[in-house]
Amino acid sequence: MPRRKDIWRCGLAAKPVEAILADGRIGESVTWFAEEPAFQFLADPFGWRDQGGRLHVFTEQYDYRTRHGTIEALIFDTAMQLLDRRPCLRESWHLSYPQIFAGEGAVWMLPEAHRSGGLTLYRDHGNLTDWRTECRIFLDCVPVDASIMRHEGRWWLFYAPATSKLTKISHLHVAWADSLCGPWTPHEGNPVRIDRRSARPGGMPLRIGERIMLPVQDCTATYGGALRPLWISRLDEGHFDAEAGEAIARPDSAGVYSEGMHTLSACGDVTLFDVKRIDTSLHGLALDVRRMLGGDD
Repeated sequence: MPRRKDIWRCGLAAKPVEAILADGRIGESVTWFAEEPAFQFLADPFGWRDQGGRLHVFTEQYDYRTRHGTIEALIFDTAMQLLDRRPCLRESWHLSYPQIFAGEGAVWMLPEAHRSGGLTLYRDHGNLTDWRTECRIFLDCVPVDASIMRHEGRWWLFYAPATSKLTKISHLHVAWADSLCGPWTPHEGNPVRIDRRSARPGGMPLRIGERIMLPVQDCTATYGGALRPLWISRLDEGHFDAEAGEAIARPDSAGVYSEGMHTLSACGDVTLFDVKRIDTSLHGLALDVRRMLGGDD
């Protein structure tokens, strides 16, 4: 039986995330990123607008021939025409999920890096092109898809533990700190949620009305099978109250990429997301065999 391979594709919806949540669907006003070569993909898009209005999209770039993810930046003009694409961050370990945010007088990147054994915060030192390590963030476990936000005067992190395959997709932990480099204090209720349908983070948390909305993955049928909003009504040092909303419908224009969605990122008046198809071809199996034997594809 050929091994299954998730192949992702990024899209940009021409409406704010609040409208998507109200509609319960991405909608059809979508700009799709170009597909990558065979057995490569872009996923986990996060956006940043510069002062000139250009959209910088930071994504995971993954190649099944190496099984190693790096971070790339794609720059679009106001008409969503691609202006430039460049490597952004590479480490000896796998990187993905590059959340970009501002705070404490700088712009930061917090990528997923659990294969490094921890979590590293990077600071931009010029024009979103010079990312340097600022500090390691120490938590109660090695985190997966750590998602950060500012809430009531503190920084809060939502993450899944990399302890096992099960905890990666079904447990949600929370931690807080007064400054980005810590010290970070794990929530006394960790794991604050255990649910394959709505625990692993899947995008940028933000406050909408009186609640926090954390995109979470529904991994019931498959990893990243769908996205739901997790509505957090109470979050403080001793409490965590939340309920999951309905899964967000993918656009019809996703075509064969109809088997999952696992990132939803707000960026002002647009929203970035990704969708997946599952490859079960013999070519994919042959690629794995060649890689194990040290050959080229």
